[in-house]
Amino acid sequence: MVDSSVCLVALVLLGASLCEAQPRGRILGGREAQAHAWPYMASVQVNGAHVCGGFLVAEQWVLSAAHCLEDAAGGKVQVLLGAHSLSQPEPSKRLYDVRRAVPHPDSQPDTIDHDLLLLQLSEKATLGPNVRTLAWQREDRDVAAGTLGDVTGWGVVSHTGRRPDRLQHVRLPVLDRATCNLRTYHDGAITQRMMCAESNRKDSCKGDSGGPLVCGGVAEGVVTSGSRVCGNRKKPGVYTRLGSYAAWIEGVLAETSRP
Repeated sequence: MVDSSVCLVALVLLGASLCEAQPRGRILGGREAQAHAWPYMASVQVNGAHVCGGFLVAEQWVLSAAHCLEDAAGGKVQVLLGAHSLSQPEPSKRLYDVRRAVPHPDSQPDTIDHDLLLLQLSEKATLGPNVRTLAWQREDRDVAAGTLGDVTGWGVVSHTGRRPDRLQHVRLPVLDRATCNLRTYHDGAITQRMMCAESNRKDSCKGDSGGPLVCGGVAEGVVTSGSRVCGNRKKPGVYTRLGSYAAWIEGVLAETSRP
């Protein structure tokens, strides 16, 4: 007969290995979004495959996360707008080429600081009921803890790595920075330019990177590409606060006429 304590240790180790093997990118604990209820959502694609989320902030500009194109060297970057399903035909769907990719100048592969990317489309998007721009926060101030935020994306939805064809949605409460920076949480890594949202079995992560955290109809943050186990209560989701980058974003958007 095997000692029960040995079994317990084995189960713990097995659980740890399963956690480590979990995909880092998914909307976890969410559900399929109402079709076209989030008309600003974009699928950032490389060589025809979805890699990240993004959202339309101006007719010719999509905002996403800088880390999304880390492995895209030489690949064809495009943006899909007006989609609910990535594969099925929909009247509002259109794939746009990217004229220019502008990562934040201080973004680096080994850190989640300044994890922002602006993509200039080859032409202005055709706006309509299913394709709209999203207002974003220009005031540099924190969102109150407990405020509910909406996150949408096409990231992996299960621990087996299954990817959804249709847009997913989850609603998450904002977590105060002091708690997020506790030693048992992110241990001081969350800067004034970042914000956190709770991650207790409901979460966003790398596969949804670049998508917005929307509070009251305004994009407050962008999902970062940080390496962490999603859905872990003590590893809250991290988002880049848009209010602290308003000057940079507005400066890049002003260059729309640049050839």
